[in-house]
Amino acid sequence: MTAGTGSTQDTTPDTAQGTAQGTTPDTTQDTTLDIDALIDAPETRIIVCCGSGGVGKTTTAAALGVRAAERGRRVVVLTIDPARRLAQSMGLSELDNTPRPVKGVSPDAGGKLCAMMLDMKRTFDEIVIAHSDPERARTILENPFYQSLSAGFAGTQEYMAMEKLGQLRARDEWDLIVVDTPPSRSALDFLDAPNRLGSFLDGRFIRVLMAPAKVGGRGAMKFLGAGMGLVTGVLDKVVGAHVLTDVQTFVAALDSMFGGFRERADRTYKLLQAPGTAFLVVAAPERDALREAAYFVDRLAADRMPLAGLVLNRVHTTGAPQLTAERALAGAEALEENGSENGAGSENGPDRSAAAAESLAAGLLRLHAERMQVIGREQRTRDRFVSVYPDVPITEVPALPGDVHDLDGLREIGVRLSAAPA
Repeated sequence: MTAGTGSTQDTTPDTAQGTAQGTTPDTTQDTTLDIDALIDAPETRIIVCCGSGGVGKTTTAAALGVRAAERGRRVVVLTIDPARRLAQSMGLSELDNTPRPVKGVSPDAGGKLCAMMLDMKRTFDEIVIAHSDPERARTILENPFYQSLSAGFAGTQEYMAMEKLGQLRARDEWDLIVVDTPPSRSALDFLDAPNRLGSFLDGRFIRVLMAPAKVGGRGAMKFLGAGMGLVTGVLDKVVGAHVLTDVQTFVAALDSMFGGFRERADRTYKLLQAPGTAFLVVAAPERDALREAAYFVDRLAADRMPLAGLVLNRVHTTGAPQLTAERALAGAEALEENGSENGAGSENGPDRSAAAAESLAAGLLRLHAERMQVIGREQRTRDRFVSVYPDVPITEVPALPGDVHDLDGLREIGVRLSAAPA
């Protein structure tokens, strides 16, 4: 059992990691994540937001972009999540593979904000065009196997995310790139994508298919012999008669690009490990969300990626923390009992009005008691996470009364992220 997966009987990450070291977990340590210091630092060039679905990760990424831009930085927000929430919240009709300026962001501090959504196939096409002569590029782009690979091959989206991030960073047009990753654990698949796609492109099967182009047509096919004939027959039955020819044509045309794929992937991977990159894990104060957050923290540590901290979204608060749930319930019961006695013998008059007021007050006290119980449960869940990861900085974002749909809402989230006075 690792700290990232948690106990099946517990409600939060397993505390075995803390006790295995012979130390008592410290739940009193106050490690606060300073968001403004992070986005203001000139050396911070990339922020990657990751987390499970439904915890406000996209909203967090957008709010960071707005706040950083209005504090003077040139920011682009790149979403890998195909959902349209980012475009809607920024007042854009759509997002595509080109950075689009976001209107309404205050330019007083000299910053600017753009947003874009990864187009996997278009990014792949751009790579082919940029790294091939026109004739070779045309051959690749028109090849049926390439069209299938670029549109939906496993791992292609994550690899193209790495490519696009590398392109944005190389252009040096922005001070800060904020990356909004897909929901769930696949959010970190892009860390594996370069090796997966590189292994495929450099694999033995692909190299065998490339052999005819390298050593000369029929002679090469004779060299491959009966084994290739068997493979061809199987592929013909499964995916069609022309698939092997399409694959051979594709890999022959792509041969000159093999080194570039792996080189660029390695360069971007190292960029993610560099001090100028910061990973933010986004979660809600709930058992499952914090269990996923524990997985992300462990995974980032294993890959030596720089973790800035945890954003704990939608934390419930109250304006009367001194009134406990128990006291509120006791007060509600007393008011209800008193109101029942006062209103029992009269249909109208002062007694009836007082009973109605007491009933309303009792209802409000019960609502407060429920809120305090939620707050207590969230705090216990948070404390258990902190007991396992006492060194992970945390910022808590109080819940808003409604959803965020525009720049004003994103600004409000930015204020709450920074813990600055509104």
